[in-house]
Amino acid sequence: MKENSRLSKIVLYQNLGFLAIMAICYLNELLQLPTLIFSGHPFAFFHRRSALEFLLVLAVWFLVSTSTHRILERIKYLEKFMRVCSWCRRINYQDEWMPLEQFMQMSFDTPTTHGICKDCLRQQEAAAEKARLARKLKESINPSSADPKQSS
Repeated sequence: MKENSRLSKIVLYQNLGFLAIMAICYLNELLQLPTLIFSGHPFAFFHRRSALEFLLVLAVWFLVSTSTHRILERIKYLEKFMRVCSWCRRINYQDEWMPLEQFMQMSFDTPTTHGICKDCLRQQEAAAEKARLARKLKESINPSSADPKQSS
């Protein structure tokens, strides 16, 4: 919630800035500021020039607003990601690192248990079979190094 208010302030300040630029451009033409500052010569008010400046600022405002909106949407999307430690697999929740089980219990009131997925089960079974074959091969090559319980 705090982050959304900060992001909406960015849009508010941006819009106020563009409105101020447009008001200054219009007042510049209306009050004839260049004539007041630089000379005493009369100055004609050109509606076309001020309208062109207004449209130009409006076009830039539209482009900047569109870009800002896209960037802020991307920020909101990226902030939704859950940060997980690469080494210990803890979850960062409200600037506190906690185990996944604690996070699940706290956030979703979900008790956790452990299991094994099909891919990991296949990998573990293959590793166990490989270790069994290596042990049998070692026993067949060197029978004296077999299980010490059998030799006693």
